[in-house]
Amino acid sequence: MTGLAGFPKVEPMAKHRIHSMEFKRQVAQEFIAGETLHGLAQRHDVSRNLIRIWVRKYEEGAFDDDAQAADLIQEYEARIAALERLVGKQTLELEFLKGALKNAPRPRSGATSIITGPLASPSPKDAG
Repeated sequence: MTGLAGFPKVEPMAKHRIHSMEFKRQVAQEFIAGETLHGLAQRHDVSRNLIRIWVRKYEEGAFDDDAQAADLIQEYEARIAALERLVGKQTLELEFLKGALKNAPRPRSGATSIITGPLASPSPKDAG
């Protein structure tokens, strides 16, 4: 397989999947109960090395409810921090736009209204 001008074709990297803590716990328990790495890897479409990692973490207690709650808290705190940054950015943008609106030159011709806008020009009486 070659790409342009003799360079090898580069395949896109596989997207990393995120598995739930419950799924990891289930796969680790199935392995401990006697399932083979090969069988689990094929059935769940995950690598055998990943299953080994999950089993080790399961045996270390990383998949218990307290660890799961701590992970969830960390995820929530990260999400809150991201939302706070977004709110701060939007607040700065609003303040900038308010300042720009105050300093903008006002139109000198014709009365304007926030509700109706500029007054319409009168139509000739004999048009019709």
